[in-house]
This record gives sequence, structure tokens and C-alpha cells, in this order.
Amino acid sequence: MKKYIIAIDGPAASGKSTTAKLLAKKLEYVYIDTGAMYRACALRSLWDEIDLQNTGQLEKMLSDISIEIKYSAAGNQIILDGKKVTHRIRKADITKLSSEIAVIGAVRKKMVELQRKMGEKGGIIMDGRDIGTIVFPKADFKFFMVASVKTRALRRWKEAKEKGEELNLENIEKELIWRDNNDSSRKIAPLKKAEDAIEIDTSDLTINQQVKTIYQIILERTCRSDIS
Repeated sequence: MKKYIIAIDGPAASGKSTTAKLLAKKLEYVYIDTGAMYRACALRSLWDEIDLQNTGQLEKMLSDISIEIKYSAAGNQIILDGKKVTHRIRKADITKLSSEIAVIGAVRKKMVELQRKMGEKGGIIMDGRDIGTIVFPKADFKFFMVASVKTRALRRWKEAKEKGEELNLENIEKELIWRDNNDSSRKIAPLKKAEDAIEIDTSDLTINQQVKTIYQIILERTCRSDIS
């Protein structure tokens, strides 16, 4: 029974990560959060006080970095060099640093290597910025999720509030615009919709509707028995 590789790309807060997690659970597939891998790499560089302009320091760090994504009922756990960093990598300082480190060729090469190894047997859903274009250009299914900046900023604000964090909505919007420009204009693996990707505008969709939309598309293109 064939196990598919499903790629979900899109800008920050477009809904791709939550949708990917729920879709993976529905299909009984493994969810691989590539964004978390870059965040973990950023955290390691912070721990080691790495100068991102120093190629030698970066290569030494990448040579022995260990990133694992372990499933748990409460959600995937991110393990960096044997330490659980699931919550730490979601802090604001790591969010900004991860975008900076993601444009470095040596870092992307290492992360893509790890991602391909994780997904080589199929039966996985991977989300990020370049999954359908760089990591798995021959993925069985490719989706590109988008939403307006205002919608995405409001989502981030609500998420932060639920966690007890008080963030300024206007600042979140400015940060998202910065990230969009940074991710789309970088020379290495820019945020880009694959030519054969299906675009999903999530601006007016709930998470459940997003999952249902993608699930129905997969069902329409395969036999139900092939994805279960």
C-alpha cells in the first residue's frame, strides 16, 4: 500500500502547520515540522554563541547537531541534542533568528538532508517554505496555503493571548510583512509556490475547513484505500 509524501508550503501563520498536524492525524501519517527544525538550529547557534557570518563556526555546529521530532499525544516534541526544546523554540527571539539562519546555504543543506531522510519511506506530511520546490520536488501532493496579512497577524495575536502573552497586533503585522519579504526574496530556497501546487486561501476558512478541503482533494485524486 503506497504511502504518500504530502508537501504543504506557505507564509507564516497561513495555517499550514496546524492543518498539517490535523491532516496527519486523520490520515495516520507522520507530521514533520520543518520550521521547528530551523528554529532548533537557531537555538543551537544561540547556545554556542555562533557568529552567523563565521562559516567555520557554523559548519562545526552543523557537523554534530542532532534534531529529532518525536510523536506524543500532546503534540510533537522537538529534541535538540538530547534536550526537549519544544516550547523554547517558539519564543520571539528564536522566531526572528530562525528566519536569519534559514537563508544560510550550509544550514539549509543540512536541514534538507535531515528532512529527506525523515521522509524517504513516505507516509509523511511536511510543511515549510520550500518543501514542494526544494526538499521534495516530486512530492505526491503539493499545497500552497495563503491568507491576508491582517488575518495572519490576528491569528498570531490570539495564539499569544491564549498562552498568556501580551503582544501588539500592529507589531505582529509588521513582523509578518518583514518575514514575507525576507522569505520570498532570499537567494537560497525562497518561499515560492511550486508550479504544480494547489493554492488554498485560508483567510475565511476555519482550521477544520482547511483540513477538510485538502483531505477532499486527496480523496478525489486517489482511492480511499491507498491513503489509509
